[in-house]
Amino acid sequence: MAVSDPVADFMNRIKNGQKARFERVDVPASRMKVNLARILKDEGYIKNFKLIKDNKQGILRVQLKYTDAREGAIVGIKRVSRPGCRVYVGHEDIPRVMNGLGLNILSTSKGILTDRDARREGVGGELLCSIW
Repeated sequence: MAVSDPVADFMNRIKNGQKARFERVDVPASRMKVNLARILKDEGYIKNFKLIKDNKQGILRVQLKYTDAREGAIVGIKRVSRPGCRVYVGHEDIPRVMNGLGLNILSTSKGILTDRDARREGVGGELLCSIW
């Protein structure tokens, strides 16, 4: 079945996997999803990810991260820009998530970046999602 919004599908699989206390979730791979997973790993929201090659588009296996009390590392994740309503921001207008405790992920001309990196680089772009 074709997915109209692959980024939202990626985020929902991670969110649902954490609610079900899965150790890992499998997602159809794409370059954007690999970059999103890289940012989530670098920021400490997931343990690890691995790209598994197959004869189709590949599978992105994401290992979820939990605290000692089996709480998910991701408290909330929200898709901001959707295919029906794109949201673009300049580098000076990038909003802060929970006063700096969370992060925004943007698609910029320099690739997929966090809000901190985009401000430092001085680039704006499409506001993909917010995570806290």
